[in-house]
Amino acid sequence: MTLSPSHPLMDGRTENSPMITAYRGGQPSRRPVWFMRQAGRSLPEYRELRVGTTMLESCLKPEMAAEITLQPVRRHDVDAAIFFSDIVIPLKLAGVGVDIVPGVGPVLDKPIRTAADIANLPELTDEALDPIREAVALTVKELGSTPLIGFAGAPFTVAAYMVEGRPSRDHLGPRTMMHAEPELWADLMRWAANASGKFLRAQVEAGASAAQLFDSWAGSLGLADYTEHVAPASAIALDHVRDLGVPLVHFGTGTSELLGAMLDVGVDVMGVDYRLPLDEANRRLGGRVPLQGNIDPALLNAPWEVLERHVREVVAAGSTAPAHVVNLGHGVPPDTDPEVLTRLVALIHSI
Repeated sequence: MTLSPSHPLMDGRTENSPMITAYRGGQPSRRPVWFMRQAGRSLPEYRELRVGTTMLESCLKPEMAAEITLQPVRRHDVDAAIFFSDIVIPLKLAGVGVDIVPGVGPVLDKPIRTAADIANLPELTDEALDPIREAVALTVKELGSTPLIGFAGAPFTVAAYMVEGRPSRDHLGPRTMMHAEPELWADLMRWAANASGKFLRAQVEAGASAAQLFDSWAGSLGLADYTEHVAPASAIALDHVRDLGVPLVHFGTGTSELLGAMLDVGVDVMGVDYRLPLDEANRRLGGRVPLQGNIDPALLNAPWEVLERHVREVVAAGSTAPAHVVNLGHGVPPDTDPEVLTRLVALIHSI
């Protein structure tokens, strides 16, 4: 299977963009930068648009999702858009009872903890993903030569929410299940992998020029548990899009000790969180792969001279890798001044 001739990577719109060039290990025309969670709460235009609409509703209204995705590109001159959605959208579209509770996060009507719970999980159908395809198509039509990144939650992070039924600090439930009931765990991970993979494929086929797998909670795992109980499912999720030939990015938080195993699931670019300098990440990965990251989000509210010094250090460390896409080492905090992000993009492009 290949992308359609009208896809932005196939018709020439994004193939030579700075970000795609860097993702493929080349030398871009300018240093590419985008920010995780750049679309959303830090922008006043986002808050205004979202009035009276729940988070999941806003993700499933194609015109609204497209507009939110475009807002930071217009404002900041970033080198990529990241599709505005949520990692539990595949659950919602499959028919699993889930909502995003303000101030809490994803909450399931009923946690998934038994063999019967897993057997009764509905399959995510192709037709259910039509709102996602429509939103992506609307977005890339407006983006021109700026690439869109599609994304999905990695199976462990999705399954962790499903077992706990809500956000958790230590993810004891899923960690217990993977050892106490390994076959049950494998079944749940397979379901989550296929749901995330289908979600990712819908975005790429509709026009996304790259795809990122987010494993927000993988940092709660040791290397042995990750390798045995998590990595195979992450590979399954990515198998859904490998034949399409877009660059694949993998990112997790607190995953400094897992970087090699995360790379080995089969990706083109490794995202690195703020805890590990990029030159050390490059050393651990054997200089094999472009890196993405890893400005500390906490410094966005520091004095400008402190932030600028830090950003220049990140860029210098990133230059040791085969290629480097500048990003945060996690997402944009909600209270970030948008003017700081705009100024930051200009600084990065000037280096």
